[in-house]
Amino acid sequence: MIVQRVSYRDFRNIGAAEITLSPGVNVLIGNNAEGKTNALEGIYLMAAGKSFRTPKERDMVKFGAESFEVTLELLDARREQQLTFKAYSADSAKRRVCTKNGVPLPRISELLGVFRAVLFCPEHLAIVKAGPAERRAFLDVAICQLKPMYLKALQRFQKILTQRNALLKQLAEGEGEFSLLEILSEQLARECAFIYRTRAEYIERLDAFVKRFFLELSAESPDGEQEMPELWFVNSLKLRERIDEAEAYRRYFERLTSNTAREIAAGATLYGSHKDDIEILLDGREARGFASQGQQRSMALAMKLGEGEISMEYSGEYPVFLFDDVLSELDPKRQRFLLSKLERRQVIMTTCTTPPVESEAIFIDVAGGVYTPRQE
Repeated sequence: MIVQRVSYRDFRNIGAAEITLSPGVNVLIGNNAEGKTNALEGIYLMAAGKSFRTPKERDMVKFGAESFEVTLELLDARREQQLTFKAYSADSAKRRVCTKNGVPLPRISELLGVFRAVLFCPEHLAIVKAGPAERRAFLDVAICQLKPMYLKALQRFQKILTQRNALLKQLAEGEGEFSLLEILSEQLARECAFIYRTRAEYIERLDAFVKRFFLELSAESPDGEQEMPELWFVNSLKLRERIDEAEAYRRYFERLTSNTAREIAAGATLYGSHKDDIEILLDGREARGFASQGQQRSMALAMKLGEGEISMEYSGEYPVFLFDDVLSELDPKRQRFLLSKLERRQVIMTTCTTPPVESEAIFIDVAGGVYTPRQE
């Protein structure tokens, strides 16, 4: 999968721009606040259906403009495709419009999976020490690109969870219909079971790739650090071994219906997919407190490379790798390792300084939302 060209109109600080990309390494280079990350953000919109910087689409509209539009031309194993994403400012009553090959898409979930990308930015380097919400977000973004039905399950889950929490608060105040609680518990258990199975399968596969990449990187270390990494799925069922979806549903329903008094007292749902996490271990100990900063960064690299490999396994094509100023956060050893693993992949990276890339890379100078290819 290759991005051939991306066009922007009134996006962030970009008035109008078109960037032609190579199938290899593409380096957007320039000072801070010139538009490097904005370019990546526009590309990422097509993969995730949302920004990695803001939940509000109106924040991406250039000041004074009514709307923005990003157009992506890509080549996958089957054909050339064109995707567009158009959204409006807060002053407009119009709604977002996404198209695929000129045809409007009724739901943003239909955009997912057409174009796949692995985003790697400095915040991801802290994933080991981050909270459960950040690790769930990592999982959800990766899985949604492979299985758009997973996004729909997440949306249904969140809607039911909100309704159930509201009912629990009502019951705590002596109001609400108690009979409705069992109905919502049954609905929530079904969504939890599907999400459980999907996340468990993904983490199990990711664990294998993390072991491989982490140990390869550790082998290059002068101190010979060879601790064994492990990823475990932490869930409300407190299970290490994976079970099937039907059994997961039964157990979630039992957990939700047998703790009614506690949940009413808390006014919140205490069990479910919103409590999931990835436990990251190094030699059987929590990496959060045990691993050095270098080891934590190696783990983050391994997880992101693993994300790309799983995408390849699932679809038969590597995704596009988007690096937002991440190389500057890595030492030379990890820079070389990361780039060596991305040969024959398309990489679009931003940086303030020249990175240690091969001569085949193309450089694009960025200044004030203008993108100028360097002449060879």
